[in-house]
Amino acid sequence: MRILHFSDVHLPLRLLSVPFKDWMGKRMIGGANLLFGRAREFIDGYEKLATLDRFRRELEVDLVIFTGDYTALGTRAELRDAREAVEPLMQAPLGYVNVPGNHDIYVFDVLRQKRWAESFGDTFDTDLPHHVVDGGRWPLVRLVGDDVAVVAVNSARPNPQPWRSSGKIPRPQLEALDRVLADRVLLGRFVFVITHYAPRAEDGGPDSRLHGLVNAEDFLSVCADLSRGAILCGHIHRRFTVQAEGVKPPIFCAGSATKAGDEALWVFDVDGDLVHATPGAWRDGGYALDPSGAVDV
Repeated sequence: MRILHFSDVHLPLRLLSVPFKDWMGKRMIGGANLLFGRAREFIDGYEKLATLDRFRRELEVDLVIFTGDYTALGTRAELRDAREAVEPLMQAPLGYVNVPGNHDIYVFDVLRQKRWAESFGDTFDTDLPHHVVDGGRWPLVRLVGDDVAVVAVNSARPNPQPWRSSGKIPRPQLEALDRVLADRVLLGRFVFVITHYAPRAEDGGPDSRLHGLVNAEDFLSVCADLSRGAILCGHIHRRFTVQAEGVKPPIFCAGSATKAGDEALWVFDVDGDLVHATPGAWRDGGYALDPSGAVDV
């Protein structure tokens, strides 16, 4: 089975599509930041997603995993456009699993108006509904074929303060995740635990307090004894893999698939007991794998 993991595409914002009332508060600052710098880094996002789907088909990818941040400001128009843009990737033979990022759940109106659910609600289906807590969505479990399971928890939350972009996995989700990982249905499967925020930075230490996962230690403690699995994440716009001390599953951050000059992703090949992770990057107008950076999981 071949699995594509990508993240943090931050599709370009069409400013005129955002109603005036949506610009109040943090979005005003975020919009200014986009106009005067950050937007240029992701300007080709739609074109790169189309190229990514061609790459997916050429590699005969079976399953696609996305770990958050389709958008810049979490507006209804952005989420609607993002859904349309990733629709081809959702046609992978064994499905598509995604979680929101902090930019998708940017401020509280996204939750009040159920904007994420409007565009991506049909991706909430879970194969183990008896474990679902926290609003009836998480943890989301997909049993893929006979050899793989994907378990998704949501670490994104609104951050109305301009200086804060941290995340947190709610306690009920962590408790349910613990039960899911102990469920006998997962025995013999390689388990991908996915969330937006990286529980460790590239150097192996925690991310900063205002940018990282505030309960990373609790999350890693729940995952620590998972003997056959990996933790997949995004949020940090650099691809890396790292091993947290005392935690069996390695962490794979996909970086950003569309950030100019630093486009990145991971491709996993699962063949029985053998699991192989190969990094991918943008080269000569398309995505390509780098076998020299491949690791066994």
